[in-house]
Formats: sequence, structure tokens, C-alpha cells
Amino acid sequence: MAFNVLIVEDQPIIAMGLEDAVEALGHHSIGVARNRAEATLLAATADMALVDVNLDDGPTGPGIGRDLAIADITVLFMTSDPGALGAGVKGTLGVMEKPILDLEVVKAIQYVADRRAGIEGTCPPDRLRTFPVTKQ
Repeated sequence: MAFNVLIVEDQPIIAMGLEDAVEALGHHSIGVARNRAEATLLAATADMALVDVNLDDGPTGPGIGRDLAIADITVLFMTSDPGALGAGVKGTLGVMEKPILDLEVVKAIQYVADRRAGIEGTCPPDRLRTFPVTKQ
């Protein structure tokens, strides 16, 4: 099953790498958002989102992730500042700390896709810290 993936990342090289991984797994990158405004514009067609914490407009990633989760978009944070997420962001899956190796990115995207598809028993990659399951 292919999903539409929103990448919320302000570093162009990292965003391109994520787009390549998304496409290689058979999903569709619907675009890269560098800030809250761009994420809001692109979110309407997203099924999944990979979200950084610190963006062009500051540390808006946690709020973006929360808003996306409320809109029933499956969210995984990928950031060098996982402490900014505390114990987690309600409705989101978890966080992977940057830097992330290419194979880890692939495993993380597959995990998010499996969770989105409702596949039970899927194990997260080793470096992915999951958040407590909470409903919106």
C-alpha cells in the first residue's frame, strides 16, 4: 500500500534524502515544508509525515506534529533535539534522533507505513523511541 508522505524539514540535503527513501519504498512525497505555514498548505493530502522539531520559523515541529495527528496523519519526528518533545506529543508515534543512517531511515518509514496500514505487531527500529499511545 502506497501512502502520501509530507516531509517537514528545513535542511535541503536531509529533505532530499528523505524524499528519495520515501519514493524508493513506493510511497509518494507530496512535498517538503520548511515551516508551519508550508506544512499547513501541504497537509491536506498527507497520510504520513516525517517532522523535524526546529524549522525555519523556530521550534514549531511539536505543534505541527500535534496538528497533523489531530488531522489523522501518522507522524514520526526526526530531529537532533528529541529532548524538546519531552515524554511525547499526543497522537504521534515517536522520535528518531539525528543523524540517522540511510538504512535506519528506510526502516523508520516502513514502520510508519505499517502502523498507518494498521499492521499489528510491527516492531520499531532500534533507535526509534515510541511515545505512549493516546487518542485525540
